[in-house]
Amino acid sequence: MDRIKWLLEGDVSIQYQVHRDLLDDDNESLRNRITYEGWGKQLLDLQQDNGHWGGGYYHYKWISTHYTLMELRRLNIKPNPSILRICNIIADDYKTNDGGITPNPQHWEFSDVCINGMSLYFMCYFGIAEEKLKSVIDFIISQQLPDGGFNCNYNYEKYGARHSSLHSTVSMVEGFNSFLQNGYNYKKDDVIRMREEAIEFMLMHRLFKSDHTGEVIKKQFTMLSYPPRWKYDILRALDAMREAGITYDERMADAFVILEKKQRKDGTWPLQNKHSGKVHFDMEKPGSSSRWNTLRVLRVYKHFLPHKTI
Repeated sequence: MDRIKWLLEGDVSIQYQVHRDLLDDDNESLRNRITYEGWGKQLLDLQQDNGHWGGGYYHYKWISTHYTLMELRRLNIKPNPSILRICNIIADDYKTNDGGITPNPQHWEFSDVCINGMSLYFMCYFGIAEEKLKSVIDFIISQQLPDGGFNCNYNYEKYGARHSSLHSTVSMVEGFNSFLQNGYNYKKDDVIRMREEAIEFMLMHRLFKSDHTGEVIKKQFTMLSYPPRWKYDILRALDAMREAGITYDERMADAFVILEKKQRKDGTWPLQNKHSGKVHFDMEKPGSSSRWNTLRVLRVYKHFLPHKTI
């Protein structure tokens, strides 16, 4: 199979990222089309008059405003006034006393650092004013654990967590990438430091193993999902580290072995795992060859192991 040809037969958002990430051609005309056709248009058409999707900011999974904005960001749709408007509404109306963003400020006493990492990921991309992110960054700084990572249970469960979560940590790395890539400067040195330490936390676990026993933490961490939602897996971690611009580390080796084993005879990678919950529509079917996963595997190989033919 000609994998590039097959990928370019997919949605325009995939076509754009193939050109940008695999063919070194940042094709702006393709990116412009994401707004007007395919999955990008389908999601934009579902936006309500009040700016939200689903039942509001964080209701219902996965059709809420929060997760729809995550998917629009992953599509690399161009920012527009309608999306920026709802980002501003979230930043203005969904903060609690600790400065972080929370699904319901009237009932949630504390913020969830994972939600804030994901919010940073899409808000920075869609161009929200830096002033509105300052309290979010300050909150995130307060949430880093001594091991370098993050855990959503650290804050609102009375500081019960003492070890970071790979789920929360990868969300934070994606958020930090977006913050830095889009030119924000507030406490930039702290953000750079936290990103380095969060990546080190993931590498310390060889991306999916206990740092104490070497055993696989969760089988789901080795399965290929898309969209990832808030959940961790090795491909999401490698892609986040690729975006961070780091070079290959020997502690990635076990994850790459797993990716090689998952490659199909036709050179593609499957969609193995779908996270349960209400969706706007399915982009791909579990068990089938996945353009999303094939694209992402190929670009992490290109970045980390360009000499290796797979």
